[in-house]
Order: sequence, then structure tokens, then C-alpha cells
Amino acid sequence: MTEQQANVRYVVDDVQAAVDFYTTHFGFDLNMSAAPAFADVRSGPLRLLLSGPPSSGARSTPDDHGGAGRNRVLLVVDDLDAEIARLSAAGLAFSSEVVSGPGGRQILVADPADNLVELFEPAD
Repeated sequence: MTEQQANVRYVVDDVQAAVDFYTTHFGFDLNMSAAPAFADVRSGPLRLLLSGPPSSGARSTPDDHGGAGRNRVLLVVDDLDAEIARLSAAGLAFSSEVVSGPGGRQILVADPADNLVELFEPAD
């Protein structure tokens, strides 16, 4: 593998709603859209491939592994409390409470298709 980016596919119910979620709330840039089937959004080395119902990428695996919410994208933030306040003011609801551990603090928020995004503030 020579490409220096991470590619993650999220299956979504509504491609445009997912594009709006990631570009509005997390600063992703729209690279390409073929909505309602597919869109590609990027943030640094992270590329999210958003596959809607008409997309071949949205097909179930043969043994039905996977499903929304089992995995998540982790976004590192400098100030978790400020991010929580910003996203709450934008009307987003969180899927968990803040969890603290030796490595830092985290909280989960779901995109419009219930795919999880973890906001993580590393410990000092």
C-alpha cells in the first residue's frame, strides 16, 4: 500500500444528509458527490466513503456482518467540553456520556444513519 490516507466506508440512509453532517459539524471537505448513491468527503488523511442504498458499497456482506454503529471514526479534539458545547448548540444529541480513562476523555455522537463518531481528547 502506497497511499497515505485512510479510507473508511460508512453505509448511510441519505447520502446528502451525511455529507451535510460531516462538512457542517466536523469540517470535512466534499471531494465528490454522486448522491443519492455515493459521496466522498475528506479531512486530512481521512477519506469517508458515504454509500447510500443505490450503491454497490451498501450491499450486505454474505453472512450479514457489520451494521451501523459497530465501528466508529475517532476524531481527536483539543477541548472536548468546547466541542460538546458547540455541537449541542447546533442541535446534535450525543450517544453516550463523557467517559474518562487514563488515556483521555471521549464522547460518542451518531451521524444521520447512526454511524458513530468518537470525539477524543487525549490526556495531558
